Amino acid sequence: MISINALSVEFSAKSLFDNISYVINDKDKIALVGKNGAGKSTMLKIIAGLQQPTSGAVAIPSDVTVGYLPQHMITTDELTVVEEVRKAFSHIDGMHRELDRLNAQLAERTDYESESYHKLIEEMTSLSDRIAMQASDNCEAEMEKTLMGLGFVRADFNRQTSEFSGGWRMRIELAKLLLAKPDVLLLDEPTNHLDIESIQWLENFLITKAKAVVLVSHDRAFIDNVTNRTIEISLGKIYDYSVNYSKYVELRKERIEQQMRAYANQQKQIADTEAFIERFRYKATKAVQVQSRMKQLAKIDRIEVDEVDTSHLNLRFPPAPRSGDYPVIADEVGKTYGSHQVFDHATFTIKRGEKVAFVGKNGEGKSTLVKCIMGEIPFTGSLKIGHNVKIGYFAQNQASLLDETLTVFDTIDRVAVGDIRTKIRDLLGAFMFGGEASDKKVKVLSGGERTRLAMIKLLLQPVNLLILDEPTNHLDMKTKDILKQAIKDFDGTVIVVSHDREFLDGLVEKVYEFGGGKVTECLGGIYDFLEKKKLESLRELELTKSPTSAKTEKPAAASNPSPATDSKSDSKPRRSFAEQREHDKIVRRARKKVEDAEAEIARLEAEVKAIEDQLATGATSDPEIYTRHSETNKALENAMSVWELASMELEELQQS
Repeated sequence: MISINALSVEFSAKSLFDNISYVINDKDKIALVGKNGAGKSTMLKIIAGLQQPTSGAVAIPSDVTVGYLPQHMITTDELTVVEEVRKAFSHIDGMHRELDRLNAQLAERTDYESESYHKLIEEMTSLSDRIAMQASDNCEAEMEKTLMGLGFVRADFNRQTSEFSGGWRMRIELAKLLLAKPDVLLLDEPTNHLDIESIQWLENFLITKAKAVVLVSHDRAFIDNVTNRTIEISLGKIYDYSVNYSKYVELRKERIEQQMRAYANQQKQIADTEAFIERFRYKATKAVQVQSRMKQLAKIDRIEVDEVDTSHLNLRFPPAPRSGDYPVIADEVGKTYGSHQVFDHATFTIKRGEKVAFVGKNGEGKSTLVKCIMGEIPFTGSLKIGHNVKIGYFAQNQASLLDETLTVFDTIDRVAVGDIRTKIRDLLGAFMFGGEASDKKVKVLSGGERTRLAMIKLLLQPVNLLILDEPTNHLDMKTKDILKQAIKDFDGTVIVVSHDREFLDGLVEKVYEFGGGKVTECLGGIYDFLEKKKLESLRELELTKSPTSAKTEKPAAASNPSPATDSKSDSKPRRSFAEQREHDKIVRRARKKVEDAEAEIARLEAEVKAIEDQLATGATSDPEIYTRHSETNKALENAMSVWELASMELEELQQS
């Protein structure tokens, strides 16, 4: 569909791309990967036609449309949200105008047998087909569904776009892009300003509705779920893998190992040849052999090993001084801004050493509650900070608060005290700011480098309660992994506000969900929470009939899964072939969940029976057996709950 031919790009005599060629096919879902500065964003700009290569070309057929979402954009703020998003359908209006023009031409023609007349008919037919494919009789419903999927509520639709932050403006631009339905979507870090639920919605949209997609993202779970092809940019070349990111990581490791072996063998061959030449250079009897070896050496095509980042980020939080048993105790905590109730009756206790996550849609109060804990804003209710609790706070905008006029070294030198001042260079080196990098001005640092610098400031004093608000924004995958391990190793208490599922997985053991003015405690890791939410939201979706009746309709009366469709008939609408196929796929997945849950119940029941048989016969005196009996019974109860939810979902799907 799109062909990239012999593409080369040079900046200041430095080669970014060197003779790169590949093709983007219909239905390709491509992850563009590589280290920071490899040229991923530049590649997207070139394909989008916003930047010209030094040489080579990008061939895009005239009937192929391309949509591009950059990391940063300049936006205008003159319209409401819905007026701005409605621009996505302007191309359809243009096609209608063109069809009217062709119709007017046709009405004036009388040369019915001429070749030009038939060509005009074909042009009109083709245009009519394109309008039929792209236009929708229910554009308003499509618009509503997309905006709500990206986290907006109906009350936002008629608000001025100027009232929204940059992150929400980016969502508006993303909504316009998705509604335009381009043949190729180019997305540069689309999840940076999305919460978990919006990311899941976008995932599903890209998997089921988008055509070709090329995306750059540091969200490993997102690109793993969406993509089926990975293109790595390294040393000006590309490596094309027909697999998702996780599989690519394995294949890349194998490729580097093969290159290293080949490189070592070649280096040995070169060393042996050079030693022979040096040894017999001045012996007349060996002149022919020496000349032959010199020619052989000149002809060797030197193997170049792909860049392996040998710099190592050594991140370790200082030992945490012991705090009281309960660092945070919230009782009926609430917060309002004017007449808007952000949340109310928040009651929970965080124990010493726990690592918990605050999750939920943007604007539901996660960062607000953090500010309450920090004592930065007033609130209602009681919020107690435990004995000897020392808080280390990494704010969402921490990196942007750095003084851009200072160097990296001066930034740390101004906050360091005591003996640490003699070790600033070592500390900066551990964070990949060694050598000349420590003399860089903050204003020239990338987003990831600024985040690392802000993290160093957090490490300069020992704390026992870490509060991290979106700490992974702008961090690449390697640095996120190192930060995650450092938090795991930290022996204090941690609260993480994040939308990065991969980062939270295996890190937190408790999740607090913010939504609907409430703060709800969910035991278990992030994927346990998401699994429960997915089942619940699917049931709620199936039980929703229309925007006006969604809150009052009884479950038995709900029949239409689309919140944007106003049902005026009792008859069930007939599905298209594609819709039926997708529905059947969802039913199969739901049935598999039921079967898996039944198998898990059978396994746990057998385990409980075996333990009870041991207890009945007195075959063991191990006191741990009572603990195992209690834990297994608890797991069995959870499995029964999972089975019940899965069965309800399957039943509702089969009836829909």
